[in-house]
Amino acid sequence: MKNKLYTAIGLMSGTSMDGVDVSLIRSDGINQFINVLDEYFEYNESLQQQLIELRNLISNINDLKLYSSRLNELEREMTLFHSKIVIDISSKYQDEVDFVGFHGQTIFHNPEQKISKQLGDGKLMSQLVKKKIIYNFRQEDMINKGQGAPLTPIFHNLLSKKINENHQIDFPICFLNIGGISNITKIIKKDEKLEDNIEAFDSGPGNCMIDEWVRKNSKNNFDENGSIAKSGKIDQLILNQAIDNFQIDKFDKSLDVKNFDISFVRGLSLEDGCATITNFTAYLIAKGIEHSNGNNIKPIKYLICGGGRRNTFLIQSIKDYLSHKQNISLNSIDDYSLNGDYIESQAFGYLSIRSFLNLPISYPKTTGCKTPTVGGELVKNF
Repeated sequence: MKNKLYTAIGLMSGTSMDGVDVSLIRSDGINQFINVLDEYFEYNESLQQQLIELRNLISNINDLKLYSSRLNELEREMTLFHSKIVIDISSKYQDEVDFVGFHGQTIFHNPEQKISKQLGDGKLMSQLVKKKIIYNFRQEDMINKGQGAPLTPIFHNLLSKKINENHQIDFPICFLNIGGISNITKIIKKDEKLEDNIEAFDSGPGNCMIDEWVRKNSKNNFDENGSIAKSGKIDQLILNQAIDNFQIDKFDKSLDVKNFDISFVRGLSLEDGCATITNFTAYLIAKGIEHSNGNNIKPIKYLICGGGRRNTFLIQSIKDYLSHKQNISLNSIDDYSLNGDYIESQAFGYLSIRSFLNLPISYPKTTGCKTPTVGGELVKNF
C-alpha cells in the first residue's frame, strides 16, 4: 500500500538574492515525488539592493542586534513578497496545499556560533496565506552539532533513484549544485541505510564571487552564460597566488559568501577580473569533485544544477581542471528530464513534508550533525 501523498509549496531564495524559485510538489516524504509546477518571481531592484546592502553590513552576532530594526522591516517586506507568491501559486492548483516550505533569505550563517539567520516570518505568512508553514530549517541541525548545510542531499537521494530507473545510470550518482556557494552530494548505492549512503559538503564558491565582481564593476548583476569571462584573459600570476593563498584542505565546514573575497583581482579590467575569478572558482569546485571522487576508478557522473550550470566558461574551466580524471563526467541535470533551476525549491517542499512526518532532513555525513536530525518549525496561525 502506498503512503499518503501531501501537497507542498517550496520557496527558495538563494545567495544570489535575485528572486524566489517556487515549486509545487506532491510527495509522501519518502520515495514518491510528483513535480506539479515551477515558477520564478524576481525581486524588484529596491528589494534586491536592500538585501545585498544589509547582508554586507552583517558580519557577526553583534551586527544582528545593531541592525535589528532594519532586519525586522526587511523581514516583513520579504514575507509579504513570498506570501503573495504562495497565494498566486495556490490559486492555480485545484487541491488543497498542505504545507509551505519557507526557506527565507539567508542574511548571516555562522555554524560555529550556532546562528543561521534567514529573513522570513513564518507566523505572519501563515496568517496571510491561511496555510501551515514550515520554516527555520537549519537551527535544529546546528543545535545537534551540525553545520546547518547543505540540506538538499536527502532530496538528491530521492532524485538519484528516479534517474537510475529512468536513465539507467549506475551508482554512485553525484549532484553538483552551483548556486552562490557550490555543494556536492554523493549517493553511493540505490538501497542502503540513509545515514551511510549519502555524503555531502560545501565545496567552495559558486556564483558569489563572480556576481559580486560583475555587480561592482558593471551595470549587470551576473555574468550571463559566462560571456564576460570569455571575453577576458586570465591573469595567471594573480590566479596562482590566489590558489596558493586559499586552499580548502578539509570539507567539513559549511560556507557563506562572506568566506570569499574578490580583492585579489583589484585593478584588473571587468573582463580579465571576471575570467580570473571564474577560473579560481572552477579550480575550487574541481578540487571538491576530486575529494568526493576519492580513489574511485569507476565511471561516475556529476549532474549539475543551479544557476551556475549556465555559465559555459565556468563549466568548461571545471572540466579542464578535471581533464586528467578520465572516469569523471559533468552533465547538466536538465539532460535527465529535470529542471536544474528548481531542484532546491522542490527540495524545500519535500523537506517540509519530511519535517511534518518527523523524518530526518540531515545526517552525520551531510552536515556533520551527531545523529540524524529532524529540522523545521511548523506554525499554524489562522
